[in-house]
Amino acid sequence: MGNLVAKALTVAAVLAASSIARKATDGTWKFVTGSDSPANPEDPDIDFKEAVAFAVLSGALVGLARMLANRESSRVIARASRKSSEQVADDLN
Repeated sequence: MGNLVAKALTVAAVLAASSIARKATDGTWKFVTGSDSPANPEDPDIDFKEAVAFAVLSGALVGLARMLANRESSRVIARASRKSSEQVADDLN
């Protein structure tokens, strides 16, 4: 599999994972707080503690989703190209 195709697949997987993580963040926020997630946490009208809590939650979920997407795409590309996962990860970086 070409290096460019592998990178494109990885980017697509990461974008999809980030979108799913955003929806999970909104759902988790609504479940925990009972209110909708802040539309713009940088807005000065939003309580500082609420903005920080939302930033921590969304950062953790998006980071986790991106890491999992990168790992899985490297695994799939490694199987398709008959390389080790380490070789694929080195090629993509």
